[in-house]
Amino acid sequence: MNFFFKPSGIALIGASANPLKGGFSILNNLKIGFDGPIYPVNPRYEEIDGLRCYPSVAEVPDPVDLAIVFVPGSRAPEVIRACAGRGIKGVMIESGGFAEAGPRGVALQETLKDIARETGIRLWGPNCMGLVDAKRGYVFSFVSGVIWEGGLKTGETSLIVQSGMLSGAFLIDIMTHGVMGISKVCSIGNKCDVNECDLLEYLIDDPDTGVVGLYLEGIADGRRFLDLCRRSLKPIVVLKGGQSARGAAAAMSHTASMAGDAAVLRGVLDQVGVTMASDFKEMMDICRTLAAFPDVSPQNPGRMAILTYTGGAGIVSADFMEREGLPLADLSAETTDRLKTVFPEWMPVGNPVDLWPAVEQHGADKTYAAAVAAVADDPGVDGIFIHAFTGGFALNPDIPGLVKTARAAGKPIFCWLLGRREDARQLQIEAQEQGMPVFREIGRAVVCMRALFGRERTNAVESGDDAAIPDAAASELSGEGVLDEHRSKRILSLCGIPTVSETVVSTPRDAVAAAEQFGFPVVLKGLPPGEVHKTEAGLVRLGVADAGAVGTAFQELTAGMAGRGEILVQPHVSGDLELIVGLVRDAQFGPCVMCGFGGVLAEAVGDVRFAAAPLTMAEALDAIGRLKAQRLLDGFRGAPPVDRDALARILVRLGGLGLAFPRIREIDINPLIIQNGRPVAVDAAVILSP
Repeated sequence: MNFFFKPSGIALIGASANPLKGGFSILNNLKIGFDGPIYPVNPRYEEIDGLRCYPSVAEVPDPVDLAIVFVPGSRAPEVIRACAGRGIKGVMIESGGFAEAGPRGVALQETLKDIARETGIRLWGPNCMGLVDAKRGYVFSFVSGVIWEGGLKTGETSLIVQSGMLSGAFLIDIMTHGVMGISKVCSIGNKCDVNECDLLEYLIDDPDTGVVGLYLEGIADGRRFLDLCRRSLKPIVVLKGGQSARGAAAAMSHTASMAGDAAVLRGVLDQVGVTMASDFKEMMDICRTLAAFPDVSPQNPGRMAILTYTGGAGIVSADFMEREGLPLADLSAETTDRLKTVFPEWMPVGNPVDLWPAVEQHGADKTYAAAVAAVADDPGVDGIFIHAFTGGFALNPDIPGLVKTARAAGKPIFCWLLGRREDARQLQIEAQEQGMPVFREIGRAVVCMRALFGRERTNAVESGDDAAIPDAAASELSGEGVLDEHRSKRILSLCGIPTVSETVVSTPRDAVAAAEQFGFPVVLKGLPPGEVHKTEAGLVRLGVADAGAVGTAFQELTAGMAGRGEILVQPHVSGDLELIVGLVRDAQFGPCVMCGFGGVLAEAVGDVRFAAAPLTMAEALDAIGRLKAQRLLDGFRGAPPVDRDALARILVRLGGLGLAFPRIREIDINPLIIQNGRPVAVDAAVILSP
């Protein structure tokens, strides 16, 4: 990929002398920033802006290993073949008219993919804005020249953006506002060859990149993407467009019906330590926050000290922090004593720290300096959140001095800023240059703090005996569609997943005998072929208490199935909690395991977490720990706590089963009843693809 980022020479095919054409803008940007030879290619010109123009790429001299193509889509295949014939290694196709333009464009793009496979040439795009490398001053793009105004502001964040125009908007916004620098912006467009995985792999090893942000509408190779994220030591932030439940429309099981794009995506990205953003600005804000504090430990609890000039803003900040799970620091006695030296005698000291009475007595500089120094030295404080105002009220603290104090103590410092427009903008730029993220909204500031302190590292996937699948289970996985409950649970049991005892009966007498052997009460279920949701179909009888009731239930279930199925008898298992676990085969990430709160309300409650297989025990435990209703797992109202290790082993084994047998489309265990803390599957379905 180096020839895209550090080319020895560039051929611009479709160069133009017309200032209204993209071929002119690309050439102009190359001339300003690129330090190697530039070869315009267009048979209509002999020279463009002092550069010799070549009639074809075949006549371009060495060195040249990158071509930028800006020609009509219909001409692209012949141009790419010519580039391959010339020995050019990589091509950025910045023109449109491909898959985004309908069936003819799709066919054109498929032709480009065929050429790439045949020749080995790498294709970036089409329908993209190319590359901007602020640190080298490279602009391989037709983006507007306004990005040069004031120079390319450099930083540690690199972006991979699927949308072409969005990447251009990002660039202009970043460069002209001056509050954030970048390393690289990669606009990948339609991704006919080079995709986000190729670029992410490059940026993970790029010494000029500290944080990677991605806006994606689809992930080309989900498994590779997860592997790259898992091994990355650099923070990765993802904004995913097109999150919806449409993928669950054809689901057969409860598990799959809850596997909307957003639910699976959030689960698997959490699993590999990726931070998700909810909009474009949030993605950028999280990136600049993570870039500002690269050395913060993922184990840092994030206990925050709030230093404010208004009690109301302190209360709102504390509310946001509670919502995001960020703890307020308990200030030590030494810290409160130090703060009292600048506070009026009548003013109590707490966290949030209301500085205004002290500011009235001593001024902003002395008060803020004393407060930041005090909390920075407190071992119970992990980060500092100051509130500032500029343009009035005598509130203009020495920002560089505050940042220096906080950094000397190893404490991240953040700022929420209000003030007169131009004054506030200038202070924001100055503070950002000092390495202190500044926000105009308290909520956004707290979200970014949570991203910094809540980032968790994961270890590489380990294989283990917990995921091993015995041969006996393989012999049961025949046929297609929904396997009946009895057969499904036999497969799970062979894989080490605890299941309820049960027997299939064919007569009322056999049903009574089975019930007497298990002991009353019992459960009877009808097993019609292909049916997953037996409760909804009226084919479950719970708490059957005596032999007469067993006979009645048998007759009712037989009539309900019109003689098309078998009858299953189980002991009635009562427990303290009902969970749902399962597996779905996601289009992007392959087999993904799910865990959540289940029973008949599984879909209504929707408290579930997904993780991609294979899972380690640590990853399975982490997924369980991300469920919202943790109090229920810890033993609610006197119930024994759930054996989390036993539950995690079930998830690990489900993941192993899904990986071992690609024909498994879905697995649904609902409910998984927790009895005396231990999980047992009382209903299950395995669904096979044809």
